Amino acid sequence: MTVPVDIPPQADPDPAPVAGETAIQGRSLGQIAWRRLRRDKVAMGGAIVLVFLMLVAIFAPLIVGLLGTPPNDPQRSLIDRATGTMLPKGEYGGMSLDHLMGVEPGNGRDIFSRIVYGSRISLLIAFFATLLSVTIGTTMGVIAGYVGGWVDAFISRLMDIFLAFPLLVFAIALAGVMPDKAFGLEGDTLRIVMLIFIIGFFNWPYIGRIVRGQTLSIREREFVDAAVSLGARSPRILVKEILPNLVAPILVYSTLLIPTNILFEAALSFLGVGIQPPTATWGGMLSDAAQYTSHLWFMFWPGMAIFITVLAFNLFGDGLRDALDPRAR
Repeated sequence: MTVPVDIPPQADPDPAPVAGETAIQGRSLGQIAWRRLRRDKVAMGGAIVLVFLMLVAIFAPLIVGLLGTPPNDPQRSLIDRATGTMLPKGEYGGMSLDHLMGVEPGNGRDIFSRIVYGSRISLLIAFFATLLSVTIGTTMGVIAGYVGGWVDAFISRLMDIFLAFPLLVFAIALAGVMPDKAFGLEGDTLRIVMLIFIIGFFNWPYIGRIVRGQTLSIREREFVDAAVSLGARSPRILVKEILPNLVAPILVYSTLLIPTNILFEAALSFLGVGIQPPTATWGGMLSDAAQYTSHLWFMFWPGMAIFITVLAFNLFGDGLRDALDPRAR
């Protein structure tokens, strides 16, 4: 006699979702970081300002064509020569609908146009100098942290030498002996390339130290040991395991290094060893306005341009650091 046995029904391996319920979807680290960054109103405000500045630099000819005059064209008819002060006619530095920020003393060049075109020089040098620093610093830092031994000691001492190098004095000396033409380049193009090289090449140890420290920590993680036990070679471990985990600190430090490079380029232009006039730069405009100390209006616009740009980068960099840090609240 067969005894009936109650067999419990098997669960459906792929049950259909109940009406009114949505399936839970996981979020990647990038999505989590973007969500945290989007909640930071201050960082998002800095990002909006940066996007605006980049658009201004890209479309500078169009903007100046609509709202200003060519940046290097003097308009001496706007200068009051009768009193001998060489100041612009009118109040507030000659501000009008044709010259939104007034004109420069002595030559009558439109300040608005020069501010717009000056953003091109400052952002171009800062971005490419940062890219050069990040490339060299990341390469040297990863090699030093992963290989270790005498390689780490050599690269670390090399970083110390670069950090002790008098960069400002070297830049001034190099600008003094710079030829008018070299490497097939001349004029402003040659000076821009040289400034990018000087600023970028001598600033790589800062990010190199950060990358080295992060690499020393990452190489001791379990997933790196697992890759080694599976027979992965060092190049594959560096590219597939270590570098992806360095993206966050590299991005954060890059956003904080760009404003430093903007200030350094402005300082060189202020000292007269950067981009030469009449090409518009924010530091050069400050240098020209320094001789009119009793009329601070001419210093206000280039100073505010530098201040707003550096502040926006710093605010965005701080927000990006908090968004990419899993330990931050």
